[in-house]
Amino acid sequence: MDAIQISHLKKYYSDIKAVDDISFSVKKGDLFGLLGVNGAGKSTTIHILCTLLKATAGTVKIYDYDALKEADAIRNKIGVVFQNNTLDDYLTVKENLLMRGFLYEKDLKTVQKNLYEIAEILNIQNLLSRPFRKLSGGQKRRCEIARALMNTPEILFLDEPSTGLDPQTRKLMWDCLESLRLKRHMTIFLTTHYMEEASMAQQLCIMDAGKIIASGSPSQLKNKYASDTLKIYTDKITPLNRELAALSLASYRLPNGIAIPLSTTKDALHIMPRITTPYDGIEIIQGSMDDAFIQITGKKLED
Repeated sequence: MDAIQISHLKKYYSDIKAVDDISFSVKKGDLFGLLGVNGAGKSTTIHILCTLLKATAGTVKIYDYDALKEADAIRNKIGVVFQNNTLDDYLTVKENLLMRGFLYEKDLKTVQKNLYEIAEILNIQNLLSRPFRKLSGGQKRRCEIARALMNTPEILFLDEPSTGLDPQTRKLMWDCLESLRLKRHMTIFLTTHYMEEASMAQQLCIMDAGKIIASGSPSQLKNKYASDTLKIYTDKITPLNRELAALSLASYRLPNGIAIPLSTTKDALHIMPRITTPYDGIEIIQGSMDDAFIQITGKKLED
């Protein structure tokens, strides 16, 4: 079952095509990643899906609700973590979360039960009595996620949620999110420019200049766009080139050797026994999502 269906979505600002005729779907319970450099159109897309921005054209369905016509129904089914913090600096974390909870549920016991369950999963029990302004960046991010979960959403939208966080804090945050996704069978829609986050997704779309230019699972994208590589380190470049040409192997020059693109890393096992040119060392490198992204877009993700 699809949680999200997007068809021919467009958002134009005068002559700027922020989102330019994109179509894709997201399965219920999946972690879906929308990947792209800054300015690719990711945040514009997520704001349309969250009913915060009107599209120029196209259709968006959230569990069969029309995002362009049935915004109120959709808002009850989603939670959103924005790039910037939204909780009140001068309230405690508990006060903030209770206030958000009462926007959706009037029964105090139900709101409190949900609050304490979320606090345990996100490991913020010890933060509940502290003013939000006194928390660290990573603690604030976890509290923002808790805020987005107070209505027990079926879809959680995360717009670059870990920007500025250190790797350890990012890992802690994602361990909590994955636990929540599996426990609640919740769909997570992520925009990011962190490749390690994108690699966790079941499905990815790569966006550039407002368009979807590639899609698939991380492994599918790596297999299609990022080749494995055998690097042979030697100063005997000419004889090695002759051997590789005789074996009909493509290669390219390195400062201190030669690199050979591979279909799989196992190909190196068949190549190396046939190499007689002396060499100083070899290195076998698996293709990465970074390599795939650069191949697809011609850009590094931090550009």
